[in-house]
Amino acid sequence: MSTPTMRAISQDRFGGPEVLRPVTVERPVPLPTEVLVRVRAAGINPVDWKTRAGSGVAGSLGEPPFVLGWDVSGVVEEVGFGVHTLEVGDEVYGMPWFPRQAGAYAEYVTAPARQFTRKPRALSHHEAAAVPLAGLTAWQMVADVAHVTAGHRVLVHAAAGGVGHLAVQFAKHLGAHVIGTARAEKHDWLSALGADELVDYTKARFEDVVHDVDVVIDLVGDGHDHTSTRSLDVLRPGGLLIEVPSGASPELVARAQERGVRAGSYLVEPDGHSLTRIAQLIDSGAVTVEVEDVFDLEKAAEAHRRGQEGRTRGKLVLHVAP
Repeated sequence: MSTPTMRAISQDRFGGPEVLRPVTVERPVPLPTEVLVRVRAAGINPVDWKTRAGSGVAGSLGEPPFVLGWDVSGVVEEVGFGVHTLEVGDEVYGMPWFPRQAGAYAEYVTAPARQFTRKPRALSHHEAAAVPLAGLTAWQMVADVAHVTAGHRVLVHAAAGGVGHLAVQFAKHLGAHVIGTARAEKHDWLSALGADELVDYTKARFEDVVHDVDVVIDLVGDGHDHTSTRSLDVLRPGGLLIEVPSGASPELVARAQERGVRAGSYLVEPDGHSLTRIAQLIDSGAVTVEVEDVFDLEKAAEAHRRGQEGRTRGKLVLHVAP
């Protein structure tokens, strides 16, 4: 009897988008407490192309070959022994294994059942696949780390991106006054999502117009125009800067302490319970998800090129199966 196989996008070396290539590999088998999910769509995140090139979380994956991707929306095909929370046929979404193992750019994935939950009913699989990594990053930073509550002033850098547009909505839902940085053409859209103030970073220095902020969600980092360091100037005493792309350097942390504020970095963790809460917010209409474009699985390299150009509104997604 032949071993079941599946389509996937793999890379056999680090490099540019051209290293991504279609392959046929063995279909995984779920272990006890795991589920096998038939992937309908896979989200693309900046960490994907950074890891493809040898940075990002490449250290967690080891040397190629490997299949990239952590954002999954699909249907449970098989459940392992001991799984009671999900059933065959359930439509689910999740962020399996991040950052230790990838594999979303494929027709099937396996992971612990607790890393999945039922997808938002209001979303298609393409839309749901845009949520897990970006949504968990935004929710965990805003709600679990910063403990944003009513009356807080929150500044979100790169507010129009995948994480940013969700962070704006989560902070607003929790009662914050939300300020975002984005190009002018994104301002009307971000205002509709709940942003109270917006700064076009191509026209103004945000530190000249923004003050007395409780929390800065920095999705840009110090690698671009010293955004993190400049953000320390807008925090009120005791305020918090959370940096995502590269991690807060010891120098940044020291500068923050000198100014009576705090700075740190955050790496998202798989969490089915938080994804359930996010699904509730989406189904209630409190939060919307933006997908800018959908690419066929075999066009993953093209999708990476598009993502790396920047200026994306929301997320890019791979279509894997009907």
